[in-house]
Amino acid sequence: MSNKHVHETNPKRTVIVMVIFVAVIVAGLLSLKTPRLTYVLTPEQTLALVTGGEGCVHPYQLVPVLNGTVDTVILIDIRNKFEFGKGHIKGAENISAYDLTNEENIARLKEFKKNGMAVVLYGNTQLEANGPWMVFRQLGFDNVMLLLGGYRYYALHKHNLAATKGDKSYLPGMADFNYAEVAK
Repeated sequence: MSNKHVHETNPKRTVIVMVIFVAVIVAGLLSLKTPRLTYVLTPEQTLALVTGGEGCVHPYQLVPVLNGTVDTVILIDIRNKFEFGKGHIKGAENISAYDLTNEENIARLKEFKKNGMAVVLYGNTQLEANGPWMVFRQLGFDNVMLLLGGYRYYALHKHNLAATKGDKSYLPGMADFNYAEVAK
């Protein structure tokens, strides 16, 4: 039994494999296209938006939209058709999170931005819509907002949304008190 590697026993085969490998790499580099969507914000800038509350809509702020006194807001329910059919916010459109980045939806979002329209995304929970919201903010859609609390919170309080002003129970991960201070 020889301790030689395969490339030492058959150098022609090794050269052929290397040529094919280089050809595949070159073909891949030549066929690269510029991305259809490019990020405007860094992940750090986007996270700062989340923690700062910028780009978020409180449930009580939907009252004028639902009453029809504000017509510059588009509500987009990112849940699937089944969930949407079970219940949704009055006047909302259903575009699943999966379809949000389709070319036609991106074109519509660009048109909404150009016309000064705000787009409010929501899912069952706030966290469900958080990912798509962050992506659109990173892409430069500063008119895309996130509904705090999501549909579940809305559904619980839809008959008296104005009374939810000041309620922060829908904010995920907010401690009632500072546990670090207690641990000291």
